[in-house]
Amino acid sequence: MPTPKRSQPDKDHPVHTMEARAQARNVRVTPMKARRVVNLIRGRRAGEALAVLQFAPQTASEPVRKVLASAIANLRFKADQTVEPFDERELVVSAAYVDEGPTMKRFQPRAQGRAYKILKRTSHITVQVSQNVSKGGAR
Repeated sequence: MPTPKRSQPDKDHPVHTMEARAQARNVRVTPMKARRVVNLIRGRRAGEALAVLQFAPQTASEPVRKVLASAIANLRFKADQTVEPFDERELVVSAAYVDEGPTMKRFQPRAQGRAYKILKRTSHITVQVSQNVSKGGAR
């Protein structure tokens, strides 16, 4: 039985990926709550992801939406600089992740001279968008 032919990239029109990312650091949202929101948009088209974030009830959706909008603007600027075709409808959220930022430690006074520790966690939110672009005009 012959093996199926694998699709090879066209040598006349090589395809490369334009990527841009944006990052918000020290956002006052806990990483667990921000990861719930970021998991909603990973792998989606950028326009669809913006719509999902706009109507998501979570508080963390607002900073994630701003980071996604910034990543789209960064890619638009990059495309203008390199004179590449840019179509916002073809953008995909290729990577989105949340890392833990510094934790602010506070103390809550309690009865009989005790104190409870309060941890105010912060997040570093990173979103990367990409667009496949072929050299030679046809996409």
